[in-house]
Amino acid sequence: MNLDRILEIVDRQLKDSQHRPLTSIEVIMLGGVWQYRTYNQIALEAGYSPGYLTSVVAPELYQRLSEVIGQRVSKKNCRVLLESYATAQTAAETNPFQADLVLPELTGNAANETPEILPCYPSGSIPINSPFYLERSSLEEQVYQEIKKPGALIRIKAPREMGKTSLLLRILDHGNRLGYHTVSLNLEQVEQGILSNLNQFLRWLCANIAHQLQRKPMLDEYWDEDLGSKISSTLYFQDYLLDLIDTPLILALDEVSQIFEHPQVAKDFLPLLRSWYEEGKRLPIWQKLRLVVVHSTEIYVPLELNQSPFNVGLPVQLDNFSQDEVQQLAQRYGLDWIGLEEARQLMVMLGGHPALVNLTLYHLSRKEITLSQLLESAPTATGIYAHHLQRHWATLAKQPELAQALDTVLKATEPVPLDPILTHKLSSMGLIKLSGAQAIASCELYRQYFMKKGEQQFMYTASFL
Repeated sequence: MNLDRILEIVDRQLKDSQHRPLTSIEVIMLGGVWQYRTYNQIALEAGYSPGYLTSVVAPELYQRLSEVIGQRVSKKNCRVLLESYATAQTAAETNPFQADLVLPELTGNAANETPEILPCYPSGSIPINSPFYLERSSLEEQVYQEIKKPGALIRIKAPREMGKTSLLLRILDHGNRLGYHTVSLNLEQVEQGILSNLNQFLRWLCANIAHQLQRKPMLDEYWDEDLGSKISSTLYFQDYLLDLIDTPLILALDEVSQIFEHPQVAKDFLPLLRSWYEEGKRLPIWQKLRLVVVHSTEIYVPLELNQSPFNVGLPVQLDNFSQDEVQQLAQRYGLDWIGLEEARQLMVMLGGHPALVNLTLYHLSRKEITLSQLLESAPTATGIYAHHLQRHWATLAKQPELAQALDTVLKATEPVPLDPILTHKLSSMGLIKLSGAQAIASCELYRQYFMKKGEQQFMYTASFL
């Protein structure tokens, strides 16, 4: 029985017995628990404080479920009990004589056992401890060692859907295991009006960090208009946030590329990050701060070398999977590939794109389609990549200059130079790769699909001329 059906049954029972349905955060929580995610993962993806989920949402939710189900519900046995309960309720609805069906009592280790993890539909970040997360040689270990260093700065760069957030989850999980405080902020969640105003953005930043650390914001006590927002936020960090904690703080800023769209704010904020990093070299209190900056592509906002946070710290570049890595991941999905021919075919079509490779292997593992069928339909509206491709096409359709730049790359037989801003946007979408300062198509899938879409668009336009 799928989660949506179970939530429907549970929600109905809660309405009947407690006159209060599941709240939106409770639905998010159950979705995360269903996929065996940690509270930190759920909080990171939903934009809540881990402490709020652990201390407030979870206890109340499990108490409500326990009252409905008639057994004590915990995170470990939640999925098992919900499945059993929903099955019993469904049976009672279809056969009234089974209305008194009793749930099997889970005792001892049985209540805490976690069922075997089967492949879930690939969407978003990969959960902690998932066998389908592919560690990239010694990359993770290098990052784990770096985050222990006082005043560390780690820069993770890659196009979208390359695994940045999955790696970030593991850094934060490692930090939690070390006893560090962890805060993760995604700049995609910031309103444009806030992002375009330095003072509002820095107040947003400080308030959200305080919230995740379960501290009162107290912004007005530290904000001084005469000193300006950069000094105010620095003093807020130094004299309030960092002063209150005894262990290091990992501050992860995801999708920092969002601020590149606001050059004036970026010219102030990015040097501010650099200054906090430099403060760790002379003031012990700033050594508590460990920065993790995640962005899609190269910054195109002009900064002085000694002001940029993108030329210091540990650089981490996430690349496409190699053919050997595709082969290794196929084995984890239970595919019995003999030799490297299948992996080679995938590399030609997808170029090792992590998200698309995972999606492919998921469908192949279900044995509902063969590799040859999948590759044949790949660049079409009926293929498994249709949503991914259509999303990119919708973006290109709104920005003709971007579509034209991509068309130039696709039709070229050699790498071509592009305008820096267009290069940034296409690269952040993962549609092109850079060979030096010049662009080439990322993979054959994009070449076939977007060239065909371009031809269709031309024919459609020509028919009205």
